[in-house]
Amino acid sequence: MSDIPACPVCSMENTYPDGDNFVCADCGHEWPKAASATAVDDDAPAVRDSNGNRLADGDDIVLIKDLKVRGSSQVIKQGTKVRGIRVVGGDHDVEGKVAGSAMMLKSEFLKKV
Repeated sequence: MSDIPACPVCSMENTYPDGDNFVCADCGHEWPKAASATAVDDDAPAVRDSNGNRLADGDDIVLIKDLKVRGSSQVIKQGTKVRGIRVVGGDHDVEGKVAGSAMMLKSEFLKKV
């Protein structure tokens, strides 16, 4: 019975599995079996750079390719360092400041420093 955890509310070890939940026989509290393993992974999107490294808020990255800025004639050069990125959802999944302007970037053109 070591694989069945104690109740998180009353700390009693008189718990049992019931379908996808654990139930405490003493206080009646129910909690999901897989809550602790999936809660961290579901909250944050899994954004990876060109090498497969996971990107997180606050990371520093480097561009691996020259990128044209849509709507202007500017080009962001390969090797440009972007500090303190923010991971967001969508097609362009990384936000950061490049040359003083906020830009949305695709993670496939980035490398974690």
